[in-house]
This record gives sequence, C-alpha cells and structure tokens, in this order.
Amino acid sequence: MDDLQWDLKKLTRQHREDSIGTQTARYQSLDLIARQLKEMGYRNMRADSLKPKHAEALVRRWQGEGLSAGTIKNRLSHLRWWAEKIGRPHAVPDGNGRLGVENRVYVQDQGKQTGLDPDKLAQVNDAHLRLSLELQAHFGLRREEAIKFQPAYAVRDGYIHLKPSWTKGGRPRDIPVRNDAQRELLERARQLAGNGSLIPAGRSYAEQKNRYERETRRVGIADGDRKAHGLRHGYAQQRYLELTGWKATHAGGPRREELTPQQREADHAARLVISQEMGHNREEVTAVYLGR
Repeated sequence: MDDLQWDLKKLTRQHREDSIGTQTARYQSLDLIARQLKEMGYRNMRADSLKPKHAEALVRRWQGEGLSAGTIKNRLSHLRWWAEKIGRPHAVPDGNGRLGVENRVYVQDQGKQTGLDPDKLAQVNDAHLRLSLELQAHFGLRREEAIKFQPAYAVRDGYIHLKPSWTKGGRPRDIPVRNDAQRELLERARQLAGNGSLIPAGRSYAEQKNRYERETRRVGIADGDRKAHGLRHGYAQQRYLELTGWKATHAGGPRREELTPQQREADHAARLVISQEMGHNREEVTAVYLGR
C-alpha cells in the first residue's frame, strides 16, 4: 500500500457518514483510483495532491476502457467526496459534462422484472434469507435493506420505516403496507427475528451477504449482479399498475406517447410515488424499472 492509498484509507475511516455498504463501495473505488493514478505515472501523490488534471486523466482512461457513463459518474462522485474532505472541492471540475461524460441513460429497451418463484425460494437453505427475499419482492427493498431489516423497529402502523444505516446514501424512508400478504410476511419476520434483524445471531452482515449471494446464485434467483434486483423491478411494476390502472411499458403496457394528457399526469404522479418508495427520489430513474 503506497502513501496515497494509505491516506485515502485513513480519510474513509475518519468520515463514516452513509451506510456501511456505501462506505465500503467508496473505499474500494478510491483504492482503485489511487492504483490507477500510480499506473498512469502520478507517483508520490498524497491525498492533498489532488488536482483537476488527475480527474481529467482518470476520465480519459475510463472512457478508453469502455466503461458506461453511469460507472464513470459513480467513480466521479467518490472523487468529489475525496476533494471535499481535503477542503479542495474545485480539484474536480463541477459538472460531468465539463469532463466529457455524457448523460446517463435510464431507459432500457426491456425490463428485467421477475417474480419470486416459490419453488426456488423453498430451496434457499436459510429461513432468514428466505424472508429477506420476500421483503425485496413485497416492498421493493434493496439487498442490504432486506438483510438488515429489524421488524421490531421497522414495522409501524400502516407502513415500514427503514433506518438510514440500512439504506443507500443513508436516506431513511417509509413504505406503505397495503395488503394482507405484506402484513402476514411482516408477522413471520417478527416471529423469526424477535428484537433482532434478519441476520442470524452470531453472523455478521458481510457473512450473511455472502451467504445471500451463494444461495440465490445456487437456486437461480440472483441476477448477474447477485442482488436479485429483478424483485425490485417486479415491485415497481406492480405498484405502477395499482396506482395507474394500466401496466408499465416494461410489463407490456403503453409507451408514454400513447397516453392521453390525463394519463400522463397519472403516470408522472405514480412514478414520483414509486421513486420515493424505492429510495431514489428522482422520477427519471423509474424508467429503468418501468420503461417510458
């Protein structure tokens, strides 16, 4: 580990805001950036050596590697975090456009909605993981949120409340409980977890996450990202149907240009609700789940 890697490791340890998952992703990204800077000839750097030329060189490299705009923007967000923590926010140019990074495209040609196959679910050799997967399907939770879920804390009157330490970006949120299937699921989770979480006693989050990845891959539930993200797509599309009365584009419904003015208003309102419930707070992101 060279001086820059060590400096960045200390920086991430000193500033532990956001969820554990976000902290881990940030450290891994910054460690990669430090190694890449060294490979490009920027040797003997320290954390306070960061300059605009470094950001520009990194972007050129990433574009040359064929990385997507989304991946590059994520890495730039970690780079800006580094610049902010050393008191030099202008070390990374404002606006991704100034660095030649195109706007991220959220619309995909087709969705990847999947239901939770009960036969596959039954093959998962961990009762806690089975409930985490059901929470993803019934409430649209992310993997980390579903694993860390604490029923005794989260279940409120008519909704569930997610802690900042469970969520991406450390943003708490509420999700409505709308039907008997959800209520029955929450009761089963409460009975199994008691006052704890859906991480079994004696096991760490990292250990349970690794077990999640192994089990979902083994039984064929996981996506390529090993997060069973299709379950969130399914939640979003079901909510869209409930809120609008018609299917989302990715579920076989009409495209936006086919909607009447009144339907477009309903479409926009539904997307705002779904965005908030899924922890994005940006309407445009719903195009990934719903189409456009």
